[in-house]
Parts: sequence; C-alpha cells; structure tokens
Amino acid sequence: MSLTEEKLKLDLKGRDFIELNDFTTEEIEYLIGLAVEIKRKQKNGEVYQPLKGKTLGMVFEKSSTRTRVSFEVGMYQLGGHALFLSKNDIQLGRGEPISDMAQVMSRYLDGIMIRTFGHNNVIDLARYATVPVINGLSDLAHPCQVLADYQTIFEKKGKLKGLKVAYIGDGNNMAHSLMIGGAKLGMHVSVASPAGYEPDKSVVAECQEIARETGSKIVVTANPQEAVKNADVIYTDVWASMGFEEEQKQREAAFADYQVNEELVKLAKPDYLFMHCLPAHRGEEVTADVIDGPNSVIFDEAENRLHAQKALLVALMA
Repeated sequence: MSLTEEKLKLDLKGRDFIELNDFTTEEIEYLIGLAVEIKRKQKNGEVYQPLKGKTLGMVFEKSSTRTRVSFEVGMYQLGGHALFLSKNDIQLGRGEPISDMAQVMSRYLDGIMIRTFGHNNVIDLARYATVPVINGLSDLAHPCQVLADYQTIFEKKGKLKGLKVAYIGDGNNMAHSLMIGGAKLGMHVSVASPAGYEPDKSVVAECQEIARETGSKIVVTANPQEAVKNADVIYTDVWASMGFEEEQKQREAAFADYQVNEELVKLAKPDYLFMHCLPAHRGEEVTADVIDGPNSVIFDEAENRLHAQKALLVALMA
C-alpha cells in the first residue's frame, strides 16, 4: 500500500476492470488502500463526492443483492447516480448486438457495470465502449467480490502477503478470482474441488505463472484437509451457483465431502477467518456453527463490497 493516490489516479482513470490479472500488484494494493480510506471517511461522517454529476449504467443479466445495492448506494454516496438496467429494460434482451449497446451507452454514461453469464459479454462490452467497464460478475470471474474479500482480510490481519487462503468447493468464478488476486498479492491459495469441478486449467496455469514472480503458491487438490491445513482464511461458496440449479442433487452428492464444518476448520490456524461471498446455504457447503461462529467475518466482508466498489468507481471514473 505504498504508492501514492495521485500517482495511481493517473494510471487507473478510464481503465476497464474485467479481472485482477489486468492490474499490477501495486495497483491492486492501491485499490484496497483506497477502499480502506473511503470506508474511514464514511464512518467519520465525512462528505466525499468526487463523482458528482457522473452516471453509472448497471446491466444485470443475473440478479443480485450485494452487487446491485453496493454499486447503487456507492454511486449515490459519491455524489453520482446509478441506473439499474435488467436485460428486459434494454434491447440486449431482444437481440441488440453488444457492440451497438456499448457505443450507444457510452454516449450517455460515464461508466458501465455488467453482471452477466458469459465472460465474453464483458470483454465485448469493454472492446466497444469508450467509458470504463466493470465486471460485476461473469461465469469466469468475480473480481469485485475478491477486491472486497482481500480488503477484509487486510483489515483483520494487517497484511496480505504470505497469508494462506483455502477455498473449498466448486472451482468456479470465485475460485478463479481468489487465485488471481492471491497470486498478484503474494498470498498462498489452495483450492480443493471434487473431480469434474476443478478450476479452469488455463486460469490455474496463469495464476501459477504469476505466483512464480510474486513468491506465492497456488495449489489445486481434491483433498480439503490438505487445502485447509494451517490456513489463515477458509472460504467457500454455494455448490450450485446461479445457472446450475438443475444440477443441485448431482452436486450435493459430488460435494458431500467438501462441507466446511467444525472438524475441517480444526486443521486451520486457531485465528482463521471464515469467508463466504453469500448467499449461503447453511447445512450444505457450510455448517451453521462455522458461518455463525466467532471466526466468521461474512458481514464485514459483505459490507466491504460497498467500500471496495466505491474505491473502484473513484479510481476509474473520478
């Protein structure tokens, strides 16, 4: 967190935020540091409105609680305005090309956030838009969540480099972004997933390449006990993410041995943090005594979606 705000403002203004691998270690650290500072301002009641007169378009193909509320409230608190646009509210739901939508919306807006299924939708939107595009979530990546996650860990642990994060469950967008962010920040990330549900091999290879430069370790295993051993953070997600609900029963069988419970967390460090991007299914991927226990920071983590995304909006749009 050593680079000055003024130096990186010049670098980040106008940039897209598609995945954390598009940013340097110093830039990610800066965003986290800025989130901490913006959070301090709000807690102290300071008025901070660098986005006065700015407008963010929020395109939702996938519904959300935390993403919508945090971006909408964040823009309001920063002095700007956010527009909620479901696929039924715009012509994207009726077949308008993303290239056309991007160019038209760029004439109206100062930034676009999209929460979608296919990752190519984010890439195409960024390719044709002339304003910053933020990936609010795609099937491949969830960088906004991970920015808030690592802010939370930094606040609780006082550092990031050298810490071990164990992710247990589906090798999905959360696993991908946690690995990428962890590798960039010099953290050790172990992902435990059952056969057939591992993280994307190309993402793993890219993370391991980054890790060689930063000194972190990226491990993918089928053994949750191995992943959790001596972990500083234990993270999990639902077994059937949005779009995979029809596989619920199949996934319950595949993930039966990947529940985060009291027996598993005993292998982590005593002061481990438990994290979950929410919504959670108590009794499935995590037991109630863990998620509602003293090591859980899920609501601090959820709150930090607001502060991390305000930092992102300021950095890209102010």
